Amino acid sequence: MPSVMPGLGLEPWQIAYLAVCILGAAWVRGYSGFGFSALVITSAALVTDPVPLVATLVMCEIALSVGQARGLRGRADWRRIWGMLAGAAVVMPFSFTLIAELGEDLARFAISAMVLVMCLAMARGWQFGREIGTPGNLAAGMTSGVANGAAVGGLPIAVFLAGQPVAAPVFRATMIAYLTLVCLLALPSLWMTGLLSGTSFVILAAMLPLMALGLWLGGRRFTASSPHDFKRFTLWLLGTLSVLGLLRSLW
Repeated sequence: MPSVMPGLGLEPWQIAYLAVCILGAAWVRGYSGFGFSALVITSAALVTDPVPLVATLVMCEIALSVGQARGLRGRADWRRIWGMLAGAAVVMPFSFTLIAELGEDLARFAISAMVLVMCLAMARGWQFGREIGTPGNLAAGMTSGVANGAAVGGLPIAVFLAGQPVAAPVFRATMIAYLTLVCLLALPSLWMTGLLSGTSFVILAAMLPLMALGLWLGGRRFTASSPHDFKRFTLWLLGTLSVLGLLRSLW
């Protein structure tokens, strides 16, 4: 990743650290199906300003989701998706504007806090007991739009869907389709707020080989851990990184 050094002003050790984090996060995504952007953004927040990575991670989610899009048409819950997208569209311009205007420490604090709250919600396994209708879909989308200011808009949707009686194939297809569309919807706001720039594409190009390798490794069945146990490990890791990010922002 040497080519990103001029754009972000990173030291060689920071670039090496981020490369390892990106590879590890892609491995987690390939194995457990979630957590890539949240792991990268919380890891990066420990050593640098995470805000310049937001736009790149949104584009990364598009690339990752498109790569998993085969066979989604008949399984995704499009009625739910359109409601969530409508909610996200309302708030995303404001969330990106806010994250762009925050200083490095405040941005690190806000990102770490959002990830920590989502991790706690997922770890508790909150259940609604029934399927939520259109008003709930709109509210979930708005929450996702706020979190997407920190490039972690998928976590609230994962919590929302996991709390309802949604079949696993529908859950996966709905998540992938929603993430693809909400990230595409985010690009104009990212551009207008200045978060999306030429540097974002340079970083993306540098990340793609690491993402591809990590996804390939994560998809191989070479570990004895079950997906359930690995997801729990991922939540603990995200929670730990978030707490460290909160402490780092207060130093």
